[in-house]
Amino acid sequence: MKKKRTRFIIIWIIVTLALLVGSFLAPSGSGEETVQVMMRDAVLHETNQISLFGIMTVNPGLISAITVTVILLVAAACIRIFVIPKFKYVPGKFQMMLEQVVGMFDNLAKTNSPWRNGFLGAYVFAAGAFIFVGTLFELFGLQAITTEGHSVTLPAPLSDVNGAIMLGVLSYCVIVSGAIAGNGIRGIGKALKEVSLLISMSFRLFGALLSGLLVTELVYYYISLSFVLPVIVGILFTLLHALIQSYVLTMLTALFYGEMSEPTPKKKKARHEKVAKASEI
Repeated sequence: MKKKRTRFIIIWIIVTLALLVGSFLAPSGSGEETVQVMMRDAVLHETNQISLFGIMTVNPGLISAITVTVILLVAAACIRIFVIPKFKYVPGKFQMMLEQVVGMFDNLAKTNSPWRNGFLGAYVFAAGAFIFVGTLFELFGLQAITTEGHSVTLPAPLSDVNGAIMLGVLSYCVIVSGAIAGNGIRGIGKALKEVSLLISMSFRLFGALLSGLLVTELVYYYISLSFVLPVIVGILFTLLHALIQSYVLTMLTALFYGEMSEPTPKKKKARHEKVAKASEI
């Protein structure tokens, strides 16, 4: 066993060194465009666009969002059809992990919103799963062909400002629905006072995920930094953003939903209570 391990380690070191030497000898593609153009396109997507079924050209972030959505829907359908009917009283590893994740988001909804938290728990679970899986999606390095014939790596869906804004809008609409459900038409005015939350959630997601994308692209651009370091930087930034941003958005949504859906006491009841207290005194 020790001899086999030693041989494996030696072969692995030889292959790694061969790939390292080959990467130095291979021509670098960094001269094709400047770092300013590369980072500008990572934000605006002016050149690297993809054809959507020949109908129109779209940003790579939209293709990533569609792909992540399909993956989540297929995974949810498979879990519901093949896994959940086989749940046992003594849970296995996958069942325990699934119950803990669902229970975490359910407790998050119940803790922050005692009123109408059934729908809220389902939404924060879906939003958290989309942010987490969508952020990890860029680690797989899936390629797509642009309209100009170049190959690009599909980014995280929320590193595109349009995706971040739409998720922020959806979360804000959920908060507004909670305000209406708890206070009727009066809840609309109450929710509109927190319209800055929409901008805050959207650009917090966009800024956090885009910063990780730009740092990784910058590291890959310079050949002197493009060995070993991108693995550490890319995985570190991606995992941290996946965990932190999933928690931040779901927490903010649950917190403001609970605040907006809280029924406000009517003025008549408040006056009666004041009169009753005054009479007791």
